[in-house]
Amino acid sequence: MPLRIGPCEPWPFEPECCSLPDGVEEATIDRWRSVATFILWALSGRRWGPSCPYTVRPCRKSCLDSGGLTVRWQTAGPWVPYLGRDGAWRNASVCGCESDCSCGELCEVRLEGPVHDILAVEVDGQTLPENAYRVDASGLLVRTDGGCWPDCQDMAAPCGDPGTFCVTYRIGLPLDDAAVAAHSALVCHLVKDCGGGCGCKVSTNRNLSRLSRQGVDLEFADPTLIYSEMRTGLPAVDMWLNAVNPYKQASPSRVYSPDFKRPRTQTWP
Repeated sequence: MPLRIGPCEPWPFEPECCSLPDGVEEATIDRWRSVATFILWALSGRRWGPSCPYTVRPCRKSCLDSGGLTVRWQTAGPWVPYLGRDGAWRNASVCGCESDCSCGELCEVRLEGPVHDILAVEVDGQTLPENAYRVDASGLLVRTDGGCWPDCQDMAAPCGDPGTFCVTYRIGLPLDDAAVAAHSALVCHLVKDCGGGCGCKVSTNRNLSRLSRQGVDLEFADPTLIYSEMRTGLPAVDMWLNAVNPYKQASPSRVYSPDFKRPRTQTWP
């Protein structure tokens, strides 16, 4: 699966955030909404806004499925030693997959996140109702209706067939009012540049850094320096980018573990 799947739909647009020229067609606004959405999604670190939906076939992590430190002593059950925070060695509890602060087993699978929303969960060809599961932090899809996710599934069968387990969801942090305002400001700027007039074109909206009146010397800042800093030169847009991506990350940080089984995703056909 790629690092991030880009947005399929443009972000919300508030025309009250700017004054668009008269007679601008809706198709023109929609086109530049898509352009502004991709620009802000990329400049903000590819973390914001819902992505395109995609379907994964996760694998439930069972108790002691790694088995690396498991030793069986006759009928005493598995022995899994671990070092506590106080420095003392103890035997881990194996009576169910107890997570932090949980008194019993939690049936959960991990999804690559941040999870924006769950569109559908199919088990054995049946779509589960929304109250049958929830999403916890770190992308944990938890079963809440008393059932449990399958230990295995028929990977050769397509989603929707008996014996399959498929989750369709979108990733991305939710958009707040500041994100909508930044997106709207960028859309208006691009629309004005496309339509021209009123001195609003991007090519004429350069930052003046020095002016000499007697010799009429004008010195403008190099716009490529702004773009190299992953900024646009628009105050409303750059304030939001500085707030959500102050270190100018091109993509979210990722942590890989050999113990984590990545969900299988069908890429073709």
